[in-house]
Parts: sequence; structure tokens; C-alpha cells
Amino acid sequence: MFKAVVIVKRRPTILDPQGKAVEQGAKLLGFNNVKNTRIGKYIEFFVDTDDRDAAEKEVLEYSQKLLSNPIMEDFEYTLEEVK
Repeated sequence: MFKAVVIVKRRPTILDPQGKAVEQGAKLLGFNNVKNTRIGKYIEFFVDTDDRDAAEKEVLEYSQKLLSNPIMEDFEYTLEEVK
């Protein structure tokens, strides 16, 4: 079995309205040195197989087809074998 962690982020060229809203809130709270806030998604799940190549393929396809929007977002993942 493998534990996958996927981080999905908006591409740098895409406006991040949620990040802008958080950054404005930070300024209201006195965090004046905070710049360029970007909000992403952290997703973790398990893949029930003993084959690392099969697990990587499944994580990649799952991330491309369901977890991210390929037009606006990029993703990265890690895969860790668990006992």
C-alpha cells in the first residue's frame, strides 16, 4: 500500500482571488510584509497495491483527471510505501 500526497496550485500566470483576499486580510491584521499569497490544495489518500509503478500511474491519472484543472493548475505528488 502507498500513501500519496498531492499538492495542487494555480499556475503562476493565473490570478488567485482567494490568495488576494487572504493577503488583504493579513494587511488588516498588521502583517504588512506578506506578499504574493497563493492558495492551493493539499490532498492525501492511499493506493492499495504493492506495485509502485501501478501506484504512480494511478496517482498521476487521478490527479490529472479529477484533482486538478489542467487549464489553470499544476500539481506535484509524493508517494510513500506504508506497511
